[in-house]
Amino acid sequence: MARLLLIRHAPTPETGKKLTGRLPGVSLGEAGEKIAQRAADRLADVKIKAVYSSPITRTAETAAFVAAPHHLDPILTEGVQEVDFGDWQGRNLSDLRKLKLWTQVINTPSQARFPNGESFPEMQTRAVTACNAIAANHKKQTVAIVSHSDVIKAILAHYLGQPLDTFQRIIVSPASVSVVHVPPFGVPMVETINSYGRLDD
Repeated sequence: MARLLLIRHAPTPETGKKLTGRLPGVSLGEAGEKIAQRAADRLADVKIKAVYSSPITRTAETAAFVAAPHHLDPILTEGVQEVDFGDWQGRNLSDLRKLKLWTQVINTPSQARFPNGESFPEMQTRAVTACNAIAANHKKQTVAIVSHSDVIKAILAHYLGQPLDTFQRIIVSPASVSVVHVPPFGVPMVETINSYGRLDD
């Protein structure tokens, strides 16, 4: 079965302060690059056969660090890109937390749609579809997928078999690694969530 390493991008100066979403040009910065390098170092001895990445700047930059020790070029993959936050994109999180929709996003995300954006079920469907396609192309191989917090949490919720409305209970921190085994047939298995340790090959 395929082994998927789900890696959240390293932090940017705006992580935790602003919902940058799909805004172009939001780079890791010097501190984020150091954290991305540490993530790459932890994975340097793992036999990674391919590195896939959301096309957003911060994920592509993180993926480049992860890919370098393996002499790979990241493959940009639309299916695992950031949630389309619509009108929320670029706004401060402190302001968004005051909105009525924020409560729904946290408590019943399966019913939440961002204004002029997408819903969580739509995001989960496209992300899981992308992961299943990647797994089908890499039977018995380990691959890295660099993505975003909510996207990885939604992917993990699916493979854990838990309702989407509980996916906010999963913690996926910047530059962390979560590991899922996806067989061609049968039940997927979640090995690790939100790890900062070294992984066995």
